Amino acid sequence: MSDKAAGPIAAPIVILGAGAWGTALAIALAPRRQVVLWARDAAAVAALASTRENKSYLPGVAIPANVTITANLPFALSQAADGGLLIVATSVAGLRPLVSQVKDHGIASLVWLCKGLEQGTRLLPHQVVREVLGSRIPVAALSGPSFAQEVAQGLPCALSVATADSEFSKHVVTAIHGGAIRIYATDDLIGVEVGGAVKNILAIATGIVDGMGLGLNARAALITRGLVEITRLGVALGGRAETFTGLAGLGDLILTCTGDLSRNRRVGIGLAQGKPLADVVAELGHVAEGVRCAQAVRDLARERGVEMPITNAVAAILFDGQSPRDTVARLLSRDPRNEVA
Repeated sequence: MSDKAAGPIAAPIVILGAGAWGTALAIALAPRRQVVLWARDAAAVAALASTRENKSYLPGVAIPANVTITANLPFALSQAADGGLLIVATSVAGLRPLVSQVKDHGIASLVWLCKGLEQGTRLLPHQVVREVLGSRIPVAALSGPSFAQEVAQGLPCALSVATADSEFSKHVVTAIHGGAIRIYATDDLIGVEVGGAVKNILAIATGIVDGMGLGLNARAALITRGLVEITRLGVALGGRAETFTGLAGLGDLILTCTGDLSRNRRVGIGLAQGKPLADVVAELGHVAEGVRCAQAVRDLARERGVEMPITNAVAAILFDGQSPRDTVARLLSRDPRNEVA
């Protein structure tokens, strides 16, 4: 497809990253907006443009004609000028390299979709972005309960846009809200990002519980106590407790812990079946952010003095060679305590 813009009524929405979520969002927005979808790999772009399908991540879902697919980064960035919206749809690991790449192109604002903590630094996505860009442009996180496959199919979802800039919040809501996508605004960027990061770890835990056949009672207890862990860490880092009962907290937690499309839950199921982590991840074929995030969250919680026994148990299974069955037994043998403590 040509890199020439198609004369949109409104400035295009530019999405950097053509994985599952980036492609799904492009498909969902296309009926209402001109969309530019950028990918780094020219061969992958050629395949997407010729087949109008992302066979690796969303097989069988057509990419509409008004989604311009390109490997030309300067062109893509130029389309976000004059009122457009620039959205980064990489993993957390890819966030810093891509933001570093675009920072000298005069971008006016930035939104990201990734959830997790950066390995090594233990930084949340907004902290990574601020390290690279400083505070010169408005930024926001778009998060909430959303499986890419369902978004691409046009099924309803509700998301949170988190930013401290009220005018930019209105701009993002205006650009994305509509059709099957409902957007709610919040200024609790820390809370939204913590919810999005930790829920993936808890989904691995839930997968382990389900894979071991421990029952629905155990699953409900784990999700409930997992929400306590998210809230503890989020408040300790500066988030607000009420955020964790919203879309980016409880909503995303329920979806990721119970949905069959959850990659992180599938990791837990595989571990419960005795498969090595490397084999589970290889079979998955997609990024499972909970695996990358578990060590960073465990270390950050210890640093802040935050009690997170479920998170610690997942990290012990993933990285310390602990068996799921022994780890669950240790969790069940913990001393009783007051529920609100």
